[in-house]
Amino acid sequence: MATIQEIQEEIIDEFSMFDDWMQRYEYMIDLGKSLPLIEGQYKTDDYSIKGCQSKVWVHANMEDGAINFTADSDAIITKGIIAILIRTFSGQAPSAIIEADTAFIDEIGLKEHLSPTRANGLVSMIKQLKLYAVAYQTQLN
Repeated sequence: MATIQEIQEEIIDEFSMFDDWMQRYEYMIDLGKSLPLIEGQYKTDDYSIKGCQSKVWVHANMEDGAINFTADSDAIITKGIIAILIRTFSGQAPSAIIEADTAFIDEIGLKEHLSPTRANGLVSMIKQLKLYAVAYQTQLN
């Protein structure tokens, strides 16, 4: 299993292949299509991420010391954003997720190309994924 750092490097490399942001947005939309989809029963307010303009639901489940995330969104770009985060954090140990640096988001230029509300949503998504990790880490201790 690749480390969070290795996955982030892969994502940076993938994004650097595109010349402009239209191509990157298209790539993000494609990533969103490959997102491990959340089960319908979790598409409720309890699993929705506050602070996102569009609806985003995330569910976490821990197996063998690793957290697996599933998610969905009603907006295609947002679905692409959460897909990038889930690809980065899913299958990792809670402690690795908690300690993970998310500077790669700036390196691919994502924050600067999102509207302020989407950028806030991105921060909320990262915060929520890390909160799940904290909760699971507490159970392990």
